[in-house]
Amino acid sequence: MKAGLRQRLHTALERAFPEQRIFLRSDAETKFIRLSPASQLVAWSGSALFVAWAIVATAILLMDSIGSGSLRDQAERERTLYENRLNSLSQERDHRAAEARAAQERFNAALTQISEMQSELLSSEDRRKELEKGIDVIQATLRRTMNERDTAREEAETALARLDGAPANGEVASPDGDSALDFLTAALHSAADERDTMAMLAAEAKLTAQEVELERRLLEERNNQIFTQLEDAVSVSLDPLDKMFSSAGLSADSILDTIRRGYSGQGGPLTPLKFSTKGQEPDPDGLRANGILQKLDRMNLYRIALQKTPFAMPVKDSFRYTSGFGMRWGRMHNGTDFAGAHGTPIYSTADGVVIHADWLSGYGRLVKIQHEFGIETRYAHLAKIRVKVGQRVSRGDRIGDMGNSGRSTGTHLHYEVRIGGKPVNPMTYIKAARDVF
Repeated sequence: MKAGLRQRLHTALERAFPEQRIFLRSDAETKFIRLSPASQLVAWSGSALFVAWAIVATAILLMDSIGSGSLRDQAERERTLYENRLNSLSQERDHRAAEARAAQERFNAALTQISEMQSELLSSEDRRKELEKGIDVIQATLRRTMNERDTAREEAETALARLDGAPANGEVASPDGDSALDFLTAALHSAADERDTMAMLAAEAKLTAQEVELERRLLEERNNQIFTQLEDAVSVSLDPLDKMFSSAGLSADSILDTIRRGYSGQGGPLTPLKFSTKGQEPDPDGLRANGILQKLDRMNLYRIALQKTPFAMPVKDSFRYTSGFGMRWGRMHNGTDFAGAHGTPIYSTADGVVIHADWLSGYGRLVKIQHEFGIETRYAHLAKIRVKVGQRVSRGDRIGDMGNSGRSTGTHLHYEVRIGGKPVNPMTYIKAARDVF
């Protein structure tokens, strides 16, 4: 049975692949090569497998090419979107900075206006006190004049009674009595006129005092509105700064105390207002003005702290994030990587002093900057270093160019932030500043 099956298969194979001969002729002889059906089947099968493999490989290559092209397009779109986002954030930051400068100018103008109004209020208060004293003097004079008038009237009545009694005794009034009567009558008229004049002056003084009091109340209401607006503006400007430092995990009070100790013994760049030269406590307006000045003092100290703390971006040109802070390939990655074009400018993120500017194993060309508050920043894999050890740099100064030196797989910047020698996530500072600016 097996032999019959083998015979049928051989017959079918011969029908499909009949025996072929390939003749090889030369000058001397002629040879041929016999191709059996099995050999033809093997050759045909190999050719078919090769063609199928070529088709599958070509399809895979085409699919990879199409997929990589779409990935590149997607990466390009994401890069474009990210650059647009950075540009919008930069414009918003500039707008916020312009608003802050305008608010500062408005506050300075308002503070000048408050000082002028305070001076006017104090002068009006002095005028009111002077008018009150004048009214008291006028009233005292008026009472004295009325008393003198009453005394003169009594004396006149006594004299008249004495004169009236003289004719009854048969005597004739003397010319001296008539003169005394005329004098007393003139004195009474003069006293009455003086009384009326004093009463009129007292009424005018009271009216002037009421006008001064009304003006004082209007000034107080205007001062209250200005103080309220200033307090709201300062609070709106100060709250995001408090939030930024707390988001970065920094103690704002300790940092501000450190900065404040850098000034003279007056407690900072802004000193409290004193409206009294006699050692008296300030009035409520003075207390509110001092409260606003304290908040402005805090804002000014924050401004100084921002220059000394790495809240800025080390790369301002177009870039992409390639690796963040944390575990990577089983090892700790102590910084954030920014990939960009070779030679992209690298900037200092805060004021400080360069403590290293040379090659370091693994880091390649490395720049270390020591900042205030025990903060250190590192900029690694540079193509060129543009600062020297001991050089003092400011925030935004160019310190090097992006490169691929050291242990690196491509052109990028490895950026680190360390506090007390311990690495922390740089994006904590960058995101905290981005939420504010």
